[in-house]
Amino acid sequence: MRLSPSGFLVAVASLALAACQGLGATGFSGAASVDAPPVSAPAVPPARGPFVAAANPLAVQAGLDVLKRGGSAVDAAVAVQAVLGLVEPQSSGLGGGAFMMVYDAATKEVTAYDGRETAPAAATPELFYEDGKPLPFQQAVLSGRSTGVPGAVAMLGLAQKAHGKLAWSALFGDAERLARDGFVVSPRLASMIALPANYGQGHTRWADAYFTKPDGTRYVAGDVIRNPAYAETVATLARDGARALYEGPIAEAIVAATHEAPRPGSLTTADLAGYTPIERGALCRPFRVYVICVPPPPSSGVAVLQLLEMSEYAPDLAWGPDNAASWVAFAQLQRLMYADRDRYVGDPAFVGVPVEGLLDEDYVAGRAELASGLTGAATAGTPPGGVFRGGDVTREPGGTSHMVIIDAQGNAVSMTTTVESIFGSGRMVDGFFLNNQLTDFSFTPTRADGGQAANAVAAGKRPRSSMSPLIIMDQQGNLVGAMGSPGGSSILAYNAKGLIGTLVWGLPVQAAFNLPNLVAKGDGFGADTERFSPALREGMDAAGIHIQPNASENSGLHGALWRRAADGTWGWDGGADDRREGQARTH
Repeated sequence: MRLSPSGFLVAVASLALAACQGLGATGFSGAASVDAPPVSAPAVPPARGPFVAAANPLAVQAGLDVLKRGGSAVDAAVAVQAVLGLVEPQSSGLGGGAFMMVYDAATKEVTAYDGRETAPAAATPELFYEDGKPLPFQQAVLSGRSTGVPGAVAMLGLAQKAHGKLAWSALFGDAERLARDGFVVSPRLASMIALPANYGQGHTRWADAYFTKPDGTRYVAGDVIRNPAYAETVATLARDGARALYEGPIAEAIVAATHEAPRPGSLTTADLAGYTPIERGALCRPFRVYVICVPPPPSSGVAVLQLLEMSEYAPDLAWGPDNAASWVAFAQLQRLMYADRDRYVGDPAFVGVPVEGLLDEDYVAGRAELASGLTGAATAGTPPGGVFRGGDVTREPGGTSHMVIIDAQGNAVSMTTTVESIFGSGRMVDGFFLNNQLTDFSFTPTRADGGQAANAVAAGKRPRSSMSPLIIMDQQGNLVGAMGSPGGSSILAYNAKGLIGTLVWGLPVQAAFNLPNLVAKGDGFGADTERFSPALREGMDAAGIHIQPNASENSGLHGALWRRAADGTWGWDGGADDRREGQARTH
């Protein structure tokens, strides 16, 4: 099912902000004052590509090459993912899962594709229990139990069949060439390879064999790695289609790897053969003069929309990034958002997720009222239709990536893709790493009275995800932009920062992405402490927001907005988070 945003539109001002906001480094002017009066919007030409933003220059080039050959945004996404799985294996790959948002310029419809992994048929709520108690997290990650059925490849196959222009077989050439001829190890990949042996996933027998040179030393930045097994895998996918990962020799190898010690898993070839990606209706809501679309559960995109709605009742947020009051308001709204997300969001095929209740106008207003007086951790509210579930114990470490692609017709992709932890489970099959996505489930499935947590493990269930790729439109359904980020559970905070920085504070996209990160969950405040000025830190301290170095995966925001430059021309205001190695390019 596809969903047009028209059903969620409200009568508010026309798209005025697009007229006064713009690019920085690429030639666009800065934004008007946040308290400037509305202005009449000029005629806005349709947003058109090419544009690609992704976490590695080689992947960006692969996407642009596909677009230059007349491929669609989804075609390019297949090529980008194939290269990312090779050159950025710590973050995503063929053995992982993804959520994708696709904007169709001809129909102005947005489609959400769910490529989240699923638990094996033999999985139980005590999947990660041993001797009557939960396993230590790292032991669970390294076990054969942590891998779910990979969903990214099947999802891309489904989306490409609906939105592709080129032959599927023509989308893997760059990945195959780079794998056979070799690619240069980037500084970020080198830093992951160099993690100490007690880290885990980078020092399994599979990872050691891959990352160790013939002389016994590990690869460093600037070295060339060749991966002939990966070249054979993508050649097989190109020839035989996406199902080649789910049936036949590759599927058998995946199962065999998960059945090895330590702690063998229960994944079967039947689990892989039975995997089905899901085309879901997009979840869209108005925000100021825009419409924001995200995937529905098991994605946590609903939480981002809830925070945006609550922000309408938080006037301090409008003061901008140089005022501590804005950051205090942002932190308090996050605490409320995370409390509700952790309580209610799970796989909708297994639990009733009160999406409409979480976004109910009266409920949102009531939650927002709590922000100014909030001290300590927030508690979950009771939205209309909500079943108050047990406390959640879910950890989401980081091994994720995001891409944004727009083609010449104005079709767009916003896709977040992951293997979960860095290098996933550390187990490799045919040149790629397997995910440890099942550790995204709650390790504690029940509370003291026996009630089930929304994100408890179950056979065939998809774990809750913080991945929430965004599509941004105006009220007529025209494409305005797209963005998203990796970051484990902090994805929600990072995506919200990107939206608030650009759409509320009026910053150029790159400047918004480079803002300090602030993540407020429970009673803690993780942050890029060195990026906050002493004045901001002093102001936040005075309000009880005592920031500490961020313990979760850092951000990797990628995206763009269609904006007018100082000379009156329109173009893509693109950005790639300066915390990673990505690029945002139109050529």
